[in-house]
Amino acid sequence: MIIDAWGQHPTLRHSSDPMFDSLRRWTKQPVPTKEVPVSATVAAMDEAGIDRMMISAWQAPARDLISNDEVAGFVEQASGRFSGVGSVDISRPVAAVREIRRCVSELGFKAIRVLPWLCDALPTDRRFYPVYVACVEEGVPFCTQIGHTGPMMPSEVGRPIHLDRVALDFPELVIVAGHIGYPWTDEAVAVASKHENIHIDTSAHTVKRYPAALVDFLAGHGRHKVLFGTNYPMLTPAEAIAGVDKLGLTDEGRDAFLGGNAKRVFKLEAS
Repeated sequence: MIIDAWGQHPTLRHSSDPMFDSLRRWTKQPVPTKEVPVSATVAAMDEAGIDRMMISAWQAPARDLISNDEVAGFVEQASGRFSGVGSVDISRPVAAVREIRRCVSELGFKAIRVLPWLCDALPTDRRFYPVYVACVEEGVPFCTQIGHTGPMMPSEVGRPIHLDRVALDFPELVIVAGHIGYPWTDEAVAVASKHENIHIDTSAHTVKRYPAALVDFLAGHGRHKVLFGTNYPMLTPAEAIAGVDKLGLTDEGRDAFLGGNAKRVFKLEAS
């Protein structure tokens, strides 16, 4: 089973937002003008042999780019191919905690994702702490972004080393840190090695762009700590998975990377 640990089924207001102009410049994709049907995302998964995609809401301060209820609708339309990942506004901590509980208990979501750069706040900011508590209490991972920021927002909040303090304060919190952490991949590997519950996903990077430190970690003592991801629609599943067989992984390591680790971390066994 191949699981994409980081994807979005985009709304038009998400994919056409001006903050993504820099990404469109890199990928040479035009500004979209119409909504993408769920069937198109599923077809992209089928092309690459992806069985399931973790699709996330996008909550910016005071605005939904992809709402939790929209994600729930996409999950329902995809007939078992998507698993929902919720998002919340950390500037409203009480409402955020209530929404996390709703996402898990009512919508059946498997994780919560908040992007520090979208909030312009470090992961150690006090506004994140109620979110961490709620994730621990609800038994779901906290997903976040590490590394430099593609959109024109400050990158310092993505330094992986900031997760060290979070993991020390919340040792029970399962963290999935997406986007590899480049150019601080050594920091990402260090905190994932130090803390049992910190994991890395490879979203937003093709295999040929994996830093050597990550490849060594993936092939060695970190083989149970790295999850395959795409960051669809920025990368298609076919682009993201191309070249995996050249990583030199054992059959066991390849299966863990492409699906086994995500299945365990997101508790997908009963899904």
